[in-house]
Amino acid sequence: MSIEVYRDAWGVPHLRAGDPDELAFAQGRVTARDRAWQLEVERHRAQGTTAAFLGAAELGWDVFARRVRLADTARLCFARLERTDAPTAAWVRAYVDGVNDGLAEGARRAPEFAETGLAPGRWEPWTPLAVWLSTHILFAGFPTKLWREEVARRLGEEWTELFATDGPGTAGSNGWVVAGERTASGAALVAGDPHRFIEAPGVYQQIRLACPAYDVVGLAVPGVPGLAHFGHTGPVAWAITNAMADYQDVYRERLRRLPDGGVEALGPEGWRPATTHPETIEVAGGEPVVIEVIETDRGPVIAGVEEEPAAGGADGERRPGGASETGAPVGGAPGTGTPVNGTPEAGAPADGIPADDAPADARTAGDSPAAGAPLDGPAGGPAAGALGDGPVGGAPEDGRPGEGGGWEVLALRHPPRVTGELGFGVLPALLRARTVGDVDAALDGWVEPVNVVQAADTRGGLLHRVAGHVPVRDRLNSLRTVPAWDPAHAWADAPAPLPRAEVRGHAVMANARGLAAPLGVEFAPPHRADRIDALLGASADWTPEAVTAVHRDTDNPSAARLLAAVGRAEAGLSPAASAVRGRLLAWDRRMDAESTGAGLYAAVRGAVVRRLAGHEAFAALREPAPYPEVFRPWLALGPRVAFALETLLTAGPVPAGDVDRIVREALEEVAAGEPPAAWGATHRLAPWQALPDPDDARWPGLAGDHDCVLSTSSVPGWTDRSARASAARYVWDLADRERSGWIVPFGASGVPGDPHHQDQLPLWLRGELAPVTTDWQYLTKEQG
Repeated sequence: MSIEVYRDAWGVPHLRAGDPDELAFAQGRVTARDRAWQLEVERHRAQGTTAAFLGAAELGWDVFARRVRLADTARLCFARLERTDAPTAAWVRAYVDGVNDGLAEGARRAPEFAETGLAPGRWEPWTPLAVWLSTHILFAGFPTKLWREEVARRLGEEWTELFATDGPGTAGSNGWVVAGERTASGAALVAGDPHRFIEAPGVYQQIRLACPAYDVVGLAVPGVPGLAHFGHTGPVAWAITNAMADYQDVYRERLRRLPDGGVEALGPEGWRPATTHPETIEVAGGEPVVIEVIETDRGPVIAGVEEEPAAGGADGERRPGGASETGAPVGGAPGTGTPVNGTPEAGAPADGIPADDAPADARTAGDSPAAGAPLDGPAGGPAAGALGDGPVGGAPEDGRPGEGGGWEVLALRHPPRVTGELGFGVLPALLRARTVGDVDAALDGWVEPVNVVQAADTRGGLLHRVAGHVPVRDRLNSLRTVPAWDPAHAWADAPAPLPRAEVRGHAVMANARGLAAPLGVEFAPPHRADRIDALLGASADWTPEAVTAVHRDTDNPSAARLLAAVGRAEAGLSPAASAVRGRLLAWDRRMDAESTGAGLYAAVRGAVVRRLAGHEAFAALREPAPYPEVFRPWLALGPRVAFALETLLTAGPVPAGDVDRIVREALEEVAAGEPPAAWGATHRLAPWQALPDPDDARWPGLAGDHDCVLSTSSVPGWTDRSARASAARYVWDLADRERSGWIVPFGASGVPGDPHHQDQLPLWLRGELAPVTTDWQYLTKEQG
């Protein structure tokens, strides 16, 4: 082999090889050496086997991963890739061979293996596809449809979209491209930052891939070959954000059990066989759990399997053990042994809703509003999968005449499971790209997730488009669960056309309603997009250094509506509350870590949120929604109110007079307590880790907030801790790649104690970038 491994001053691997397959092998091997623990956790998550070494807390995720058939879908997609694109399949195999070659060495360096007793396993050719699916299966937020179902059922149809994310402040990703006509160099700049759950090690890996066919720097997803999201080949650079498109559907399925133990599902053409088989989930320190996996013509059943009525029993009588598919207590933390959000820093909730620890399964949830949020509802409520009192489970209430019996469940339909395509053929094509036309053509084959893409090249070409597969179907599919037996909810044969736009001076992508509006239902508020647009419009002489400063902007536009309510709250306040009001109205609206004004605003906001959540208008939504725990981050009332605060201050079922009273009470509450500290004292980083952090107090304070360009998300009213923020930042300079910059929250190495384990954290906190070094003479060659 001709593989050479170099490192820059930050330990970032720069790989050189004789051909693309050899280079893919090198990428897999160096990733296994640097990130062995992370890779194995991701492989087990994709297979639904994490409970086998992390314990019963992982059962919620493992049950979902098995039921939704992540690994089987990956096998299906890889088999199709082998049939239709053998060179890409061989390239993926080469990456996997490299992972397997490096895992043993990487595991020897990673103390987590010894701590858990886990031995490194073997990656299969389809494993990278499974890791990709596992990372993105909840990215489009299909559980939001379950939330809307609950809102319509409990609160009323007119409030179905009350909590839409166009109103709430929710995290998302930023990206922008500045045309050469508006830069100092005359060449374009591409910049941005993906906002995801912050994980340690990080979800992105800085890397360089060089062979005679190409030489690319970018941010890789550990476990996946190539550079899917962010890359700079020299002649062309590209970046993405979540398009907020809706491309997954949840069907209400009617099932019936046959005498031979088989299952049939009612579809538009009548009863048809469903596939079914048992799977056993091993649990460290506990008994194995056996589940039944069922798939209909629409897709795999993800909830309600265990709600089958007992044979010969009355409607609603369940089979033994049907109340809980995992045996895990409600309110726990499925998917992690580590709490993501701690207890609230702003005092005890006013409405009696406990601030439980958040399930971190939702770390894969992309830009969904309540992902990672603490759970509502009293301890001891319905356990995972208890659906008998909800819209699914038990005897069905609707359906075609004469089609009674059986029970109802929920099934998920999503493009890779339907088409057998994931879009991996795009990955090597992106590495070979030399122009925006090449990037554009490559992305025609992309499937999931659906992204907004921007690109620029050294010829002056610019690109702003959506890429991915969005099925064409009835609008109700995008809003709610829909009946599987109604042909009106079937998918059309061809996907929806994908929008694109011309770039005039600059273009911004920040999950807001805009380019992708025809493809989705809920989008992020316009605050970040509008703020970035205004900042970029203020200059026609942009440089990489100046663009980097945009990342650091802490202006909080979403505060305006609450501040207006505070302004109205003058009458009847105590002197102390009046002083709090005066300080807030004089505050500069910047969420700087050292700002006591920002800390005061956060305290008042939290008090308002808790009181709104406790208002009698929302009493019907306070009971836990009857769905498996993995979906509960989307279904908790408190966080939904927090993220919908802008909307609820001026609309919704809480009367305006009560809103004004609540704001006055919040001012009084904050005035009566200890003066809130500076924002960064409570707004501290809370990264997800597969193993509990023995020293959680070491994580630093942060600037920013949900709707700042510097987006650092917490759950107002429950915790100021931030589980989601910039998982990376980048500036790609098309004039000189060496003037580009990048940063990740921690470092290039996933090995505790390594010099590059967390050496980038100080720069990340300051909003600075590490330099991109591409001159081989300034890199250090690794021996052996």
